Amino acid sequence: MTTQELANQLVKLCKEGKFAEAVGSLYSNDIVSMEAGAPPGGSRESKGLDAVKAKGKWWEENHEVHGATVEGPLVAGSHFAVTFKLDVTFKPQNKRFTMEEVGVYKVKDGKVVYEEFFYDM
Repeated sequence: MTTQELANQLVKLCKEGKFAEAVGSLYSNDIVSMEAGAPPGGSRESKGLDAVKAKGKWWEENHEVHGATVEGPLVAGSHFAVTFKLDVTFKPQNKRFTMEEVGVYKVKDGKVVYEEFFYDM
């Protein structure tokens, strides 16, 4: 799968709300994921497919997504970028907010091997 094909598929799945399916089918077992910030006592970095899936599971368990806009991809060589705008409620505090972020992805051998998210904290 080319970078463009993978990027298109990731955007398609995310637009359908299938974030876990995107991770499971498009990410390398050796994925490295970097967040803009870390939870208290945690790390910004997650290494390996199991760690990234666990991060996604935590997100799903702790957030209710009311709406999402996904735009892109913008592809350049082995990298691509996607923008996300999410209307979510953080369940533990019952706090609703809008989050905008940019995800930058690196592709190698037809799989995402690195992702990093940029957003204001």
